[in-house]
Amino acid sequence: MSSTKSVANAPVVTQDRELEHNEIKVIMSALMLALLLGALDQTIVATALPKIANDLHGLSEYSWVATAYLLTSAVSTPLYGKISDMFGRKKIFQFSIVLFLIGSALCGLSQTMTQLIFFRGLQGLGAGGLMTLVFAIIGDVVPPRNRGRYQGYFGAVFAVSSVIGPLLGGVLTDDLSWRWVFYVNIPLGILALSAIAARLHLPVRHVDHRIDWMGASLLGISVTSLLLATVWGGMTYPWGSSQIIGLFTTSIVGGIAFVIREHYAKEPIIPLRLFRNSIFSVTTLLSLLVGAIMFGAIIFLPEYQQLVRGDSAIKSGLMLMPLIMGVVVASLTAGRLTSKIGKYRIFPIIGSTLFVISLWLFSHIEVNTSRLTLGFWMVILGVGVGMIMPILTLAVQNAVERKELGTATSSVVFFRSIGSALGAAVFGAVLTNRLSHYITQSLPASASAKVVAVIKQSLTGTAGLPKVDGALILSAFAHAFRDVFLIGIPLGVLTLIVAFFLKDTPLRASTREMAEGEGLEP
Repeated sequence: MSSTKSVANAPVVTQDRELEHNEIKVIMSALMLALLLGALDQTIVATALPKIANDLHGLSEYSWVATAYLLTSAVSTPLYGKISDMFGRKKIFQFSIVLFLIGSALCGLSQTMTQLIFFRGLQGLGAGGLMTLVFAIIGDVVPPRNRGRYQGYFGAVFAVSSVIGPLLGGVLTDDLSWRWVFYVNIPLGILALSAIAARLHLPVRHVDHRIDWMGASLLGISVTSLLLATVWGGMTYPWGSSQIIGLFTTSIVGGIAFVIREHYAKEPIIPLRLFRNSIFSVTTLLSLLVGAIMFGAIIFLPEYQQLVRGDSAIKSGLMLMPLIMGVVVASLTAGRLTSKIGKYRIFPIIGSTLFVISLWLFSHIEVNTSRLTLGFWMVILGVGVGMIMPILTLAVQNAVERKELGTATSSVVFFRSIGSALGAAVFGAVLTNRLSHYITQSLPASASAKVVAVIKQSLTGTAGLPKVDGALILSAFAHAFRDVFLIGIPLGVLTLIVAFFLKDTPLRASTREMAEGEGLEP
């Protein structure tokens, strides 16, 4: 097939007329709502889980409610990107919304924990499309030069949803029922679906294709094994156990087999030649690192507030508002400046520098660190996140051929998801191990052994611990959190180093120029 024909059939807007800002706003609003649904359900269930486990008598299966969603959404992400490149994005996106809503309704109707886990997996399959295709569709309807002003909003939505999820989950569970954690998706999803159906018009490709199901299966095996190892490691099984080592081994073997398969597949899920594009390689690696740092902070800062400061779950979530404000302001600012100046490389460099500074500041955290000081540190971290997140999608979409826009976009989302899981696992292991170390140092041997045993079972602050000096326990917690952020500093430095390898390429300023730019390489 000729390059000209492939451009003409690409699943993008090809009107001679550029969409007006008011037209784009309607589409963007629907896309933001869809992204909010997918991102929110990663965290909204957290505060409802104790009530769910109690009502459905499934305490032993507690963690699987969250894990099932994480697994299926992560595994399906690259597949959605590839399929949307092959068959067009609108119908695939609508399918993912419908699947997500069906999963949400069935989750709310679940009568057993087994049913809920299965339906959460179904919901996650829909969410994989929401998280991927939102950003790919932005690439279809808005030229790169103007895209920054819109993608900043999406970075802000993603960050906000990560924090308000637990808050909203707690409110719905307390005031209505845990089932409304899932039912709330339905009216919002129908609204987004209606707007997409009425206002989003994208041409569809009519070309024969073959989906690489073998490659998809190998990727699924590798990713599932990796995520299970990070979820179970140090909690369900010790890190050095045969189960965890076996899962990591399976992940590595599956990953190698996937790479070999993609090398020979006619239409690979993730074409390996994309990694020869330096911008694609750099942005996927940055997504992995940013995911680890961002979600590590979002998870462990509330834990510090609850375990050391004694705050409630809702209050600890509210205390993250400085971080969220930093993300929102920086995302919008970076996006608008990128559209204005036509360059983006400087923003990931600034953001990575702020990562290092904020992690260093948090490595000095104490039991009595003032909330004002913590808020200032959070603003720095939030600005760093906001400077990077929207730029990565913009950079990779501008650097690849339009026919692979969905594949490239899904890769950025996919690697961010993997980074988030790995970051949470690594930082969690550091917290538990260092906490055990400090408690052993601070308490007599007879008391420290009992305290460590309780803490390894569940991180619950001083509640449920043997009668020991509470001040010593809190000090041990604070020192452990300091070490978590100290370990994160090299990760921030690595992010900064990688950011310097990101290249600026001219941002195409119109849909016609997007078509003429087919095959653009950095």
